[in-house]
Amino acid sequence: MSMPFYTSPEQIMRDRSEYARKGISRGRSVVVSTYADGVLFVTENASTALHKVSEIYDRIGFAAVGRYNEFESLRVAGIRLTDLRGYSYDRRDVTARALANAYAQTLGAIFTEQQKPYEVELCLAEVGDSAERDLLYRLTYDGTIVEEPEFMVMGGQAEQLTTEVRNNFVAGQQLREALNVAVSTLGSAGGKDGAHRTIPANQLEVAVLDRNRGQRKFRRVTGLALTELLPEPAADEPTAEPAPADMPPHDA
Repeated sequence: MSMPFYTSPEQIMRDRSEYARKGISRGRSVVVSTYADGVLFVTENASTALHKVSEIYDRIGFAAVGRYNEFESLRVAGIRLTDLRGYSYDRRDVTARALANAYAQTLGAIFTEQQKPYEVELCLAEVGDSAERDLLYRLTYDGTIVEEPEFMVMGGQAEQLTTEVRNNFVAGQQLREALNVAVSTLGSAGGKDGAHRTIPANQLEVAVLDRNRGQRKFRRVTGLALTELLPEPAADEPTAEPAPADMPPHDA
């Protein structure tokens, strides 16, 4: 009679964590930062049909990296939950903190109870009436919640890009300056022999939570409005290679 193969719970959790981290690292990075009028989301994405940045509710935005089908199902569930809470009680009762707690429970249960964890990392951002009340929450594959001050980077070469943002970020920047920092940060990785890349506007997905708008704060920045905010590329700077028209399973 053969004995069943034994793996310790600690090893199982380590293997699941490594599996999830590898999947997340294959995605293109997302930079989320505060600016004078709210919160800015920037990522590389040539697809016009599949978004990595979206609106969840009036003041709440969502960004994700990892497996598209997994974070898309979480996004839809978040919209349904916030719509139900806002309809049942009051729209002011819908907060990013409450939604982050709900996502954490879901991700934590999947990580511990299912054989395959979700390969996702999420950002929930809520814009306040003043810059001091803006909130950024990072949610990892195992349900961990971290409140990030001022900015965060997810996916790809996140550690390198976080250092790049930290070196250039200035609190209270205007939208143009904050966008230029984010785009320059994304272009600092992935170039040939470490060279800086220029990412054209048609390969960027950019959105903001603008506290000066009406009830719904989320706005996408596209087309001419985006082009006018980007700096002119240097003549000797390589342009980013075109991204695929459709996202593969991992959002690369």
